[in-house]
Amino acid sequence: HGWSEALAGIKSPHVKYICPHAPVMPVSLNMNMAMPSWFDIIGLSPDSQEDEVGIKKAAENVKALIDQEVKNGIPSNRIILGGFSQGGALSLYTALTTQQKLAGVVALSCWLPLRASFPQGPINGVNKEIAILQCHGDCDPLVPLMFGSLTVEKLKSMINPANVTFRTYSGMMHSSCIEVIFSI
Repeated sequence: HGWSEALAGIKSPHVKYICPHAPVMPVSLNMNMAMPSWFDIIGLSPDSQEDEVGIKKAAENVKALIDQEVKNGIPSNRIILGGFSQGGALSLYTALTTQQKLAGVVALSCWLPLRASFPQGPINGVNKEIAILQCHGDCDPLVPLMFGSLTVEKLKSMINPANVTFRTYSGMMHSSCIEVIFSI
């Protein structure tokens, strides 16, 4: 709901914004307490085990949203995925695994899930030229800036590096700021 409200301030009348909400589920890192989450989070280090099944299922749900918009008459190459934290991670993963050509990704305070499953070099998928804007605060205690830096380097090895923009924000924690909103 917070992103719906934030986007309302910059909303263009000719753009359709869809802000799906993560389902509520138990999260391992949260002592198995239920919270909004696209997939389970097991740990917060680059080598932590990942919820491969949950990530892939969440990506399929996003792909279904894309398919529905295409059926509604919006060409996939005019669709931009975006998200914050898990939502940004899911947006990156979905864009790099879908067969639908997308316009871009806005990835805020996030990482690339299942990064080891991607090739070491350029991808051959339809989104090898996709534009990606990645933003990260340099004081993020939940998703450290190192995760963002590792992600941007991996992305630049997979897609056209000229299409990857990485912006850091001094003093910003695991949140957003007006500068981030207006860079979108």
